[in-house]
Amino acid sequence: MINTAVIGLGKMGISHCAIINAHPKFNLVAVSDTSSLLLRAIEKFSSFKPYSDYRKMIEQNVLDAVFVATPTNMHADMVMFALENKVHIFCEKPLGLNVTQSKDMADKVKKYKLIGQVGYHNRFLSTFNYMKKLLNKSLIGDIYHFTGEAYGPVVVKAENKKTWRSRKSEGGGCLFDYASHVINLIEYVFDNIQTVDSVMLKKVFSTSIEDAVYASLTLTNAISGTLSVNWSEETYRKMSTSLKAWGTKGKIIADAQEIKIYLKTQSSEFGLEKGWNTRYITDFTADSGFYLRGEEYSAQVDYFDYSIKNNLQDNINSFDQAYKTDLVIDLMVNNFKRERGDGQNITG
Repeated sequence: MINTAVIGLGKMGISHCAIINAHPKFNLVAVSDTSSLLLRAIEKFSSFKPYSDYRKMIEQNVLDAVFVATPTNMHADMVMFALENKVHIFCEKPLGLNVTQSKDMADKVKKYKLIGQVGYHNRFLSTFNYMKKLLNKSLIGDIYHFTGEAYGPVVVKAENKKTWRSRKSEGGGCLFDYASHVINLIEYVFDNIQTVDSVMLKKVFSTSIEDAVYASLTLTNAISGTLSVNWSEETYRKMSTSLKAWGTKGKIIADAQEIKIYLKTQSSEFGLEKGWNTRYITDFTADSGFYLRGEEYSAQVDYFDYSIKNNLQDNINSFDQAYKTDLVIDLMVNNFKRERGDGQNITG
């Protein structure tokens, strides 16, 4: 059993607690949060040890792993402290508030030869993995364009009560919270992003952070595409992420529910007909041991267990991978500040 603790009992922290507590390979030992109300409830209705100080929690328990589910500006201190106490880390996204923090965390997890994983859960959706497989097999020929999109109803009216998501200094804003998912997914399915241009960070209802993100992207393989993300889209019930790819032999559209494939010729290898083909998430995904919010949330915890057991430091959602995502975020911010000048190369 992997003795585990969770820091932060917001939406994601509570979700992680539920999944970990039901998981046969994890033993949830303790939780930490600054809310006395939550801690009293935990103490009364659960067997987990509640702590208001995450440092005491880590020092006073024999832990193998810690889940960090706090606002982004708190990640670095918490992750560094946990790593110094030689525990594996699952950290929510994005990894750091800036690239310096992310690089420091990525370097330290390698220094101590521990497992670091970041919560970019779209990498565990079967539809996107099937798309990646088809593209690697050149099913639609040479790709000449792609799009990455995400829309949802997070901010759909003028701000009243401000939270950490409405404060840029704490990691708020559509770029960090929503667009980071799409950037990370593009780099997983297609290739690493090399340059960005024409970045737009637009306010819709918010006053201090952006509600929409748009950009032109070029990958290291020279394929160009676009990013379109908007969390002020009230026509969506919840966050919806999708990828599209155009190739010389067809087109692929994938989201969390299905994948649509258009082919100019039949593919006997994949059992796909000429024209449109549709496959659903249920066609690929095995039953989850514990379903909460989506199979991908349990799948990423399964993978964390697998990585720990097999000492898989270079895993598909490693700190290094998350650092690359943060590099792109930093590049987009700098491009926007330069009033959408020439594309800037990623270095570091």
